[in-house]
Amino acid sequence: MNTLAIVMIVKNEEKSLERCLKQAAGLADKLYITDTGSTDRTREIAAAYGAVVTEYVWNQDFAAARNFALAQSDCDWNLVLDADEYLIKGSRKDLEGFLKHPNRIGAVERKDYYQEELPGGRQETAYAHSYTSRLLPRGVRYEGRIHEQVDSKLPVYPVPLLFEHDGYLRPGKAERNLAILLEELKEAPEDSYFLYQTAETLRGLKRYKEACGYYERFYKHVPGQGAGYRANGIINYLYALIETKAWDTALGIVEKEARNLSAYADFHFACGILFMQAVLADTRKYVSYLPRIEQSYLRCLEIGEVPANQGVGGTGSFRAAYNLGTWYEVAGDLGKARKYYQKAAGEKYQPAMERLALLAK
Repeated sequence: MNTLAIVMIVKNEEKSLERCLKQAAGLADKLYITDTGSTDRTREIAAAYGAVVTEYVWNQDFAAARNFALAQSDCDWNLVLDADEYLIKGSRKDLEGFLKHPNRIGAVERKDYYQEELPGGRQETAYAHSYTSRLLPRGVRYEGRIHEQVDSKLPVYPVPLLFEHDGYLRPGKAERNLAILLEELKEAPEDSYFLYQTAETLRGLKRYKEACGYYERFYKHVPGQGAGYRANGIINYLYALIETKAWDTALGIVEKEARNLSAYADFHFACGILFMQAVLADTRKYVSYLPRIEQSYLRCLEIGEVPANQGVGGTGSFRAAYNLGTWYEVAGDLGKARKYYQKAAGEKYQPAMERLALLAK
């Protein structure tokens, strides 16, 4: 019988830790929680769930803290979690077959929530899919002071666990992460992963021009194949270029990556936005892209939702349908506009419901 531990590092997580443990504790035989300096009830909550609680002096190194926590476990397998991750699908029974094969690593699925700004200054909670290597056989450790990665050449397979993650809804961590990332880049200035994470952090801070500089370097150094973050990095590079109105650079990347990213709804969704913005900015110069706006969103709906591609929720469904609706409404084809608004509204997308109500007047 293979044993499984949940292993965590925490600090001041009293608002989320109990929910995390309540939903996930049934997966594990033991709980190992390492505290890095909490001043709230975090350790008390951990102890109440029967966790082995240890303390670690924080030194700006996530891998070191994770590895210390992993060293406490004597189980055959370790499921590494954060306190802001909540199990919503999957059970210990679902893992039993996987746990019989110790020479591999399990990747869990996450539904990452974040705030998105809508036209008019409104905000809504959106989500993106991601997969992250978290189910580790005994002895596997991490590397990297920030956005740490599993230090192993073992093959990675998905496991049937789905977690909701609300950490991106909490402010204050981006500046801390940026400082550590910049230190990492001093030591490894051509590391495509750290360049990618630095660009992502700057984009999250809306420092788009700076982000584009790091995305450019990431794009130069990222491997053509094998880097799981490549597609997401290129797509978000396009969004940063759109924010800085660098139309020609963005369009050049689209043409270069059209074949590589053809299966990603998020890529075609970004293309639709890019083509629209470029045409609006300079109609005479970019008018040839006008038909490709509609084509891009239709392609999104053709691909559909593919969580394994780790994209933004809705780019293969309700978001693409809504943008098609706005396209047809502007073009004067209200019949098609209603059709696609209704498609998006059927998935409870509020902006689509609002447009339908206005068209009904």
